[in-house]
Formats: sequence, structure tokens, C-alpha cells
Amino acid sequence: MDTVLRDVRVIDGSGGPSYRADVALAGGRIAGIVRESDGTRRPSAARMLDADGLALSPGFIDMHAHSDLALLRDPAHEAKAAQGVTLEVLGQDGLSYAPVDDRTLAEVRTQIAGWNGPADSGVGWRTVGAYLDRLDHGFDGHGIAVNAACLIPQGTVRMLAMGWDDREATPDELARMRRLVAEGMEQGAVGLSSGLTYTPGMYASDAELTELCRVVARYDGYYCPHHRSYGAGALTAYEEMINLTREAGCALHLAHATMNFGVNEGRAPELVALLDAALDTGADLTFDSYPYTAGCTTLVALLPSWASEGGPEATLARLADDATAGRIRHALESEGSDGCHGVPVAWDTVEISGVADPALARHVGHTLAHSAAARGEEPWTTARRLLLDDRLGTTILHHVGHEENVRHLMRHRAHTGGSDGILQGTKPHPRTYGTFPHYLGHYVRDLGILSLEECIAHLTSRPAARLRLPDRGLVREGHRADLVLFDPATVAAGATFDAPRTLPTGIPYVLIDGRFVIEDGRRTDVLAGRAVRRTGS
Repeated sequence: MDTVLRDVRVIDGSGGPSYRADVALAGGRIAGIVRESDGTRRPSAARMLDADGLALSPGFIDMHAHSDLALLRDPAHEAKAAQGVTLEVLGQDGLSYAPVDDRTLAEVRTQIAGWNGPADSGVGWRTVGAYLDRLDHGFDGHGIAVNAACLIPQGTVRMLAMGWDDREATPDELARMRRLVAEGMEQGAVGLSSGLTYTPGMYASDAELTELCRVVARYDGYYCPHHRSYGAGALTAYEEMINLTREAGCALHLAHATMNFGVNEGRAPELVALLDAALDTGADLTFDSYPYTAGCTTLVALLPSWASEGGPEATLARLADDATAGRIRHALESEGSDGCHGVPVAWDTVEISGVADPALARHVGHTLAHSAAARGEEPWTTARRLLLDDRLGTTILHHVGHEENVRHLMRHRAHTGGSDGILQGTKPHPRTYGTFPHYLGHYVRDLGILSLEECIAHLTSRPAARLRLPDRGLVREGHRADLVLFDPATVAAGATFDAPRTLPTGIPYVLIDGRFVIEDGRRTDVLAGRAVRRTGS
């Protein structure tokens, strides 16, 4: 044996009762579990770790992450490693860096600079398989901080096949998109993502999305949509995705599922009823959520979709034109743009969390209403200037959620955890550094919304099952030794809205492949993470 975790409280990820045991690790896997009640000989190893007072669980799986470039830029990646995350799912919201050609890569770099920062010359891949290979290689061949699976981004696929046009795909274009999705699945992707309030993915019809989901279903993958509205049309948008995937015969995982904006206050039970009805009639359905009320995206994402047709440069040209900018303002403030989920924007809910241009840093931490008042101008004037001066790189927090909705959804039988963590910006959302300990500390220990055993299942075995990973997500003999040791009495998110990059407390040990990534509460130099490919690829 390499390591024995002695006298630990095992919360095995199944949702069943915890128990005390010695857990032995060898060769990157769980080699033996000797329960306190077994009365058999206790295992020994080169390293014996006294874990009395700590709980042992499978490593947490972040079902919605935006670390696509961060994993290749920052070997420590403490934002996730320190939380106990041992696997992240990338390629979210229909926009990422593979598959691409040179033109598409340049466009997507600008489009999602607010999510991932500028994509530098280190982006040498063009296919999903080459990106996964790059993750495997990591830093000088030694790997990355945590494991990573990826989704094929439908918006990027559309961009590659037919540009930024708001129109139906031709038969040849649809055939090319189907081939690109099939190639990505064969190369190891676990499914397909969409961002249906982001361009150009939002221009796709349900018929087009259904055809792509049929391809995903052939490979036993899943569809992960950021659907068409989390605001005025939220329930209709959820139902649309359920019906679409039922038609395609494809598994469905709803991204950062919630009910936001004033129109949806207290309406989570309606969403639960919709989900339960689908599950009860055989739908293969899961969803993820983060345990906070504020959302996070880019400022440009709030604009009406027509303003972004043609790509980032076309968007900037429209913003620079006074007459067109006036139309954009009317769509935002009076009509409720599709980018703002059909709800007229309230500028006092839009907080600037990061800028690409350091000269604009004075706006960070302030709402657009506050920044505008300080300048003696209207909020739209400030927003427009920011979009132009920052070349669409501005990131925002959107304070439009409801605590009762958050709590109601996290109890659901199909729920999993996802941070939706955007690492860019001076003041990122605290969910980036705090999602998983916030579940365990605040919602389990302090509020009792979930039992500890139930919550661990939501964060481990349930997402592993969605990803079709048979040897992860449970503390079982033969399973991978991706594990978290935490103190149930003290585990907590250190990150707050005022200090969002603060690391959590109460998580002294994290192991990936049986190697200590976090030891005595500190990040080691171990790079045990690798690309996790679709089973069978």
C-alpha cells in the first residue's frame, strides 16, 4: 500500500450512512477499505495518515466550469483544487476553443475574453482531440492541477460551419455541423453544450439542435444547454429543452438551472414539477446549480442578439453608431432583450466584476447605476462606453436571483453541483472559489437544507453517473483515489463578494490519483490531473 487514511469517517458518495474505516490506497486506486466493525487486520503502508475527526468523500465534480485556459496557464489552480474539486467539465455554454480554424479561433478569443482572458499564442490545437491531448500534457508533460472532461461547444461549431449569420443552416452546413460533433465525440468529448442566449449559438432552431443531439445520443453523450431564457420565458425554455432531447433520444443536463429575475420569484416549485413530470415519464435528465443568488456573465451578453450578428467587430461597429446604439438601448431598457432573458435591464443589479483594460479598473466593484451617477450620466451611456473601450471584455455579476429558489432546487433528486466559475476579473464571483465548501458549510451544517451524506452524493456519484464514469464518484475498492478529506465542523467557503479570491477552510487534504494535491491545507506541486475522455473513446 502507498497510503492508509486511518480512522476516517467515510461518506462514500452513495447517499447512504457514513461509517468509520481505514482506507488504503495503492497505484492511484482505492485498494482496501477496512471498517471499524469488521474486526479484521488493519492495513499498513509507507504513509499512515491519522484522519480521526475528518470525513472522507470522493473528489467533487464541478459540472459547469470555465477553466478552459486557466488549467493551462496556472499550474496551482487553487480556486478549484483547494475546494476539493478533482474533475471539472469544460467547454460550457456553447463557446470554447475547439473545434476551430484560424478565423474562428480569432473570433471566439474576442467573444469570450471576459470568461477566460485573452487566448494567447499557446493555443496550438484546432480539434477537440488535440485540446484533450494538450490537457494530458499540461505543464511540460507533468499534467494539470485537476482532471478535466470537455463538451463540444455548439456555438463554436456553428461559427466554424456557417459564421455568425442569423439564419437557418443549409443542408450542407448542417451536415458539416453533424460531422464536427461526431468527430468531437469520437475524440473523447462527453457531450454537447449550447449557449442559447449567446451568439451565434442562439441562432440555431430547435430542428437544428435536435439533429446535433441525435449525433450525441449515438455516442451515449449528453446535451448541456444554457437554454433560451432564465427570466421571462424560463419555464417555456426548460420545457423546450426537455421536448427537444426527448425527440432526439438524448440525455439532458440543464446548465446552472435556476429561476431568476423578479418575474420568477418563488417559482422554483413550478420548475420542479416540470422536471419531475419528465423524469416520471422516462427522461434521462439531470441539472447543476451553484449555491448563490447572483449570476455572472459578460456585459455584451445582455445585448439583443441582432446586435451581435456578424461577430465581435460588427457588434463594436453597431455600438459606435449613435442611431444603432439607440436601438440597442431601447431593446435593453424598454423591451427586455433576448440577451437579458426578456426582462428590461435594471442597471442597479449589474455589477462590474472585471475589465480587460486595466485603465477601466475604477468601474470594478460598482454597479453600472453607481458608476454612471458618479460620472453624472445615464447608465446606458456608461455601459456603452465600457463595451467600446474594453472591446467587449467586461465581466459582470448580475444580482437577479432568489434565495428560496436556490434552496428549493438544490434538494432535487436530479441536482448536481456546478460552480459556473469565471476566473477572470479583479472581483470574480465568489462561487469560483467557494461553491463546494459553501454547500457543505452553509447549506448542510448551518441551515440543514441537505444532510451531509445526501449533499456529497449530489457532488460526487450523481455527476459521475451523468458523465458515464464507472470508477469515479464513490469510495469503493477499485475506484480511482480521487478523494477529499474535510472537517464537517469547520468546512466553509472563505470567498465572499468583497473578498472573492479567499480560499476555503476545513479542507486539509485533497488527493488525485492517490497523490496529495492539497496537504495540510496547502497546495503541493503535484500535477496529477489529466483529460477524462468519454468512456469507450
